[in-house]
Amino acid sequence: MAFKLERLRGLILSQSAGLAAIAATAMACRDAPRALVLCLLAALLLAAWQWRSSALLGKLSVQAAAEPEPAGPSALAVHPPEIRLEHAPVALFRLSADHVEPLNARARKLTAPGNSRDPAALYQALQAQSSDRRWIRFETERGVERALASASSLVIAGRPERLLAVLPLESELEAETLRAWQQLVHVLTHEIMNSLTPVASLSRSAAGMLEDTPALPDDLRQELELAFSAISRRADSLADFVTSYRSLSAVPTPTPEIIDIAELFERLQALIAPAWRARGGQAVFQMESAAMELKADGGQLEQALINLIKNAYEATSHLAEARLTVSASLGRGGRLKLEVSDNGPGVAEDKIEQIFTPFYSTKAKGRGIGLALVRQLVNNNGGTVRYARSLGGGARLILIF
Repeated sequence: MAFKLERLRGLILSQSAGLAAIAATAMACRDAPRALVLCLLAALLLAAWQWRSSALLGKLSVQAAAEPEPAGPSALAVHPPEIRLEHAPVALFRLSADHVEPLNARARKLTAPGNSRDPAALYQALQAQSSDRRWIRFETERGVERALASASSLVIAGRPERLLAVLPLESELEAETLRAWQQLVHVLTHEIMNSLTPVASLSRSAAGMLEDTPALPDDLRQELELAFSAISRRADSLADFVTSYRSLSAVPTPTPEIIDIAELFERLQALIAPAWRARGGQAVFQMESAAMELKADGGQLEQALINLIKNAYEATSHLAEARLTVSASLGRGGRLKLEVSDNGPGVAEDKIEQIFTPFYSTKAKGRGIGLALVRQLVNNNGGTVRYARSLGGGARLILIF
């Protein structure tokens, strides 16, 4: 449209120049009647053409004014760079010798007190960025977050500075780790069960053959019976062990439904509160609002909460006044936050990163299934679960949906 308007304006200018040339020719030929008539006819034709061109120019100008501004690079060029920087999809910071300055909305949100538990510590981690690319960790209201920080050096007004881009990737890393563990557990359990089945079957068959062989000495018979019995018991025990881990790779696809959180808490309280009261403790369920709902698989969400409550029950078994608190509230962005906390010993600092890993357990006889299954159930329903440090001690796990 702009190209057409420019061409029409150039044509009208050319037509005006032609009319001026015809007028000059007519003045020079004023003593020749035939030449004057030809100049007059040419002027009339050129004037008519110019009138039509002017009318078309006016029409196109009206259309151009009514059309929206294109969204391409030409449209962005009229906006200052700060506006585009404000809405960048990563958190951007300016690092100088003495401070760290957030440059856009994501950076300010990342360091806001409602999101970061210790903004000063986060700024310190950013200030210590010595390489061009590295991982950083920082505390949020949902637990420890990992982010990829990438720095670039530049000079502004003769002063050296560094531009730092921070991209939180905790949720993506959790999902990829979970998928990797699922594949590994599926392969391991499949191969182990394929080997265990014939071992168990052959040990039982050998024990039966031994009963049908009376000619063996008594001491040899006893040794063989003991050996076959031990093989059979260990095969059955290992098969049971492997079967329990199959739950990590065989979680059914969620069936979402609208869950009334108040009703869910009532069922859980009726289920677990008597056991806590029986040993002198208490289980408290709290809600920020009486009307809170969540779209998820009700059975899977309930199972995840029961697993967390069971861990809290076992962790506080030695306390005279054990306390469990399960709460529901709205977090940032209107997301539902479910929190399960207790007044037990909590998790040691050096073990926090491992508690959701399959096969890893802080208990003496634990199998490392409970929390790994909780993370899988929560992630499959579109949520995240993190361990958050509690100022008052004890364990504190937060589910965000």
